[in-house]
Amino acid sequence: MKLPFSANLGFLWTELALPDAVRAAARAGFDAVELHWPYAVESALLKQALDECGLPVLGLNTSRGNVDGGDFGLSALPGREIEARAAIDQAIAYAKAIGATSVHVMAGKTEGIAARDTFTANLRYAADQARAAAITILIEPLNRHDVPGYFLLDNATAAAIIEAAGRDNIRIMFDCYHVGRSGKPSLEEFDAYRQFIGHVQFAAVPDRGEPDTGEVDYTRVLPMIADAGYAGCFGAEYKPRRSTDEGLGWLAAWH
Repeated sequence: MKLPFSANLGFLWTELALPDAVRAAARAGFDAVELHWPYAVESALLKQALDECGLPVLGLNTSRGNVDGGDFGLSALPGREIEARAAIDQAIAYAKAIGATSVHVMAGKTEGIAARDTFTANLRYAADQARAAAITILIEPLNRHDVPGYFLLDNATAAAIIEAAGRDNIRIMFDCYHVGRSGKPSLEEFDAYRQFIGHVQFAAVPDRGEPDTGEVDYTRVLPMIADAGYAGCFGAEYKPRRSTDEGLGWLAAWH
């Protein structure tokens, strides 16, 4: 089965300037790219590289906030709604400029009912701002090992928040790595929440390296997700164990 793959340039080819990383992904045979926080790069330069390579860009993240102060997202933090919505506006504007089709709204490190209400309200705002540009808002459950204290830790909570938000352009970014590190089977989780899922990512479990080793057999899992009805790209969001180019044997094998 020929599956479409997206290179997550937040982790891949990080030694290159972002426009050159786009070109490297095209040379490697990826079908699309996705980003973390590209805001230091002028959007016109990035758009030029994307157009040159003919690669679509699937998405980017909202700003983490004050990283030195411990922030890892803002949108579930009570009392910081102004900052959170400014980050949402920034991400949507950048997405429009480069033609990205989704924005991942990062919740942040917090807990409690007030945080849930704040996140839900900010997601409504994001969805309403994104609608005219046909941009999907994504939320991603992370695992407690990699990001202790993160608000959104499971797909059940994500699905409930999407329903509470009441907007049809909010979806789950389903990362098989985070699911696996949380001790859950990817296929069962995907099947349970498939109606809410907008994008799928993957990496080896547990080390988040190239996806050709580890506890999850992606040669089985990814085709089964595709067979279950997922028609989008699979986002390669892994941390290369050596250089990115040295670790691309898995992609050559798929192709």
